Amino acid sequence: DRMGWETKFSRRTFLKTVAAAGAAVSGWELFGFSNWLQAAESSPIIVKTSLCGSCSNECGMFVHLKNGRVWKVEGHPDHSYSKGKLCGRGHAGITWPYSPDRLTRPLKKIKDGQFEAISWDQAYNEIGSKLRQIADISGPGNIFFAHNPRPTNEFYGPRLLHALGSPNVMTHGTSCRSGRDVGYTYTMGGVPSADIGNAKYVVFLGRNYAEGIRPSSLGSLASIANKKAKIVMVDPRHNNTMPLASEWVPIRPGTDLAMLLAIGHVLIKEDLYDADFVSNHSVGFEEFKLAVENNTPAWAEEITGISAATIERLARELSAAKPQALLEPSWKGAYGCSYQNSSQTARTAACINGLLGNLGKAGGLYFGVNAKFGTLDVLKYPNPPKPKIERADGAGVKGKFPLALPKDGIPQLMAQRAQEGLMKAGIVYRHNMVRNYPDPKFMSEGLKKLEMLVVVDIQMSETAEIAHYVLPETSFLERDEVVGSLGGKKPCVVVRSKVIETIHSETRPFHEMVTNIAQSAGVGHYFNFTLEDLNNAMLSPLGLNWAQLKEKSILILKDEWKEGFTPLKTGSKKVEFYSKEFAAAGFPGVPIWQPPLVRPEKDQFYLIHGKQAIISHSATANNPYQMQIAKQYHLERLWMNTSKATELGIKDGDKVVVESELYKGMVHVKVTERIHPEAVFIPMGFGNFAKGLKTSVGFGVSMNDFAPFRLEPISGHSMMAEAVVRVRKEGK
Repeated sequence: DRMGWETKFSRRTFLKTVAAAGAAVSGWELFGFSNWLQAAESSPIIVKTSLCGSCSNECGMFVHLKNGRVWKVEGHPDHSYSKGKLCGRGHAGITWPYSPDRLTRPLKKIKDGQFEAISWDQAYNEIGSKLRQIADISGPGNIFFAHNPRPTNEFYGPRLLHALGSPNVMTHGTSCRSGRDVGYTYTMGGVPSADIGNAKYVVFLGRNYAEGIRPSSLGSLASIANKKAKIVMVDPRHNNTMPLASEWVPIRPGTDLAMLLAIGHVLIKEDLYDADFVSNHSVGFEEFKLAVENNTPAWAEEITGISAATIERLARELSAAKPQALLEPSWKGAYGCSYQNSSQTARTAACINGLLGNLGKAGGLYFGVNAKFGTLDVLKYPNPPKPKIERADGAGVKGKFPLALPKDGIPQLMAQRAQEGLMKAGIVYRHNMVRNYPDPKFMSEGLKKLEMLVVVDIQMSETAEIAHYVLPETSFLERDEVVGSLGGKKPCVVVRSKVIETIHSETRPFHEMVTNIAQSAGVGHYFNFTLEDLNNAMLSPLGLNWAQLKEKSILILKDEWKEGFTPLKTGSKKVEFYSKEFAAAGFPGVPIWQPPLVRPEKDQFYLIHGKQAIISHSATANNPYQMQIAKQYHLERLWMNTSKATELGIKDGDKVVVESELYKGMVHVKVTERIHPEAVFIPMGFGNFAKGLKTSVGFGVSMNDFAPFRLEPISGHSMMAEAVVRVRKEGK
């Protein structure tokens, strides 16, 4: 297969599988499908617009309805991410409203594993009263909110916490991109976008556009591949974006930092960097130059397994193509949350981009234009005061995690603090904390120590199973939300709109839950506005209102990004090769080599992980179509290099035992040449153990089971890949 699945599976097969997603699934007769089918045969197709909910990208889409039920979806051409396309996850996502496993009533825990249905009034009163009690007696710093940040929860969650006096708002970042964000923020003032469509030379570090999908990004990459741009994939695994690549660099896991330092060495030693850009738009170059003086390609070869000649060639080719050459900033990739050196790897990648002088240039990196939203009238709707107490996770706090970004925080630390009696209550939304961090047993045991854990979800996840209260949300097709902005060369404003009637009458949208909990907690005066009031206030400076935006869901603004360097959000307003903030926090002011925390012995493997095109972490675990495909095409399999498999007497399809110091699991193996011989790969999104996720429970394993609970000291990320495992054939 061209995309490397090594099966007969195709996009057409997938779409045929989900074409009737709004239709027949065994056991779904409670939704009156038979009656609907008869009525739908003569019903006209009505098309509405909204945003997808199958992953964090939230692409724009057209929703086709027949007789009030979702018939199919298509990508919206105006949305910056979809550009008229939807991935397989988006197509399969239309099953969520009709899932027989949806949460349909508020639940209260009776004892471990047992819940009773309660009314919304009881849920609001008990949750609000408990939050008030904890804030008054233990202090508001004993309450946290953890979420995957999107417009509605970015507004309502922090507002509730701040109203209670707590600063402890945290995102999923430490299980995704915190290392990258910290590295780029202290070097360039933020994470820039890559102008892939105009690039002539792109280096990807563990990034995989074909499976960590944003349709527009994959489309841009395909377009430059057709134009013969050089695309270099640095990855221990021959991932499924490789058919678009010019070259695969199969690096040893966790050593990207050494390769980047050596590239910097070559660019400087051979005078291949953009001297004008460095002179005019950077600080700390001399310190960086001195730091990489001994980081030769020969030195890096010993660490990375990549030949010195290859490293030298890559540096020279990057220079020859500058400024239309770049290291793609990535998300999780090689340095989002993987190793103890991830933050420094991200810093070095940013520095190499600085040497190439590509910031603010077409075909390089750029900071896009965003919509300038308005706010609620503070005289009419006063904001809660900003909490003055210290964050419980220490993010941005001197002597704790001073470089960690408070916008993301360190949510996994809440499990540890709860075990220590230092955290009392948490609200978790769009974030499966138990499953999505290393050592789920530790996470579960810690969160169980809370006096109150509230989980908002549509299905019974691993985190929901241990909660004191589980609040059922309307699905993404059944609710209106807060407007958002997509930055880029041409910014657009977007909004999720309700396109079907609420299926389960006792489900609620998140903003409504928060507003009612706030009333019960005695802070309802900060929520005396409607969603319509908020959206209209935000859109007013743009000359728009919510009704106009709801009609289309996506509106492109007139503003445009203009090429050229603009002052950065660093202390110097320039690219910082040397960071005073890093030095003040006790870390090297310039990037230097730091090895991964763990390294395999002779009979062990590095454990690496990554996405598959139809899976979104644990969020898609209970989707019958996605799991059917995953099981039919063995997408859960562990990848092992052919030579190592031969040594161990393992054949393709064998069941193997995978064991770390923490955990032992069993899974079938995929034997392939497409992975570094020192590594094994476990795909993300499998190994679920929540009983409510009926289609995936017990299927495959998760990399998080094998990695211990750790905190990287710079950004606080979870060091998810700092694990080594032994693999043996079952029965041996």
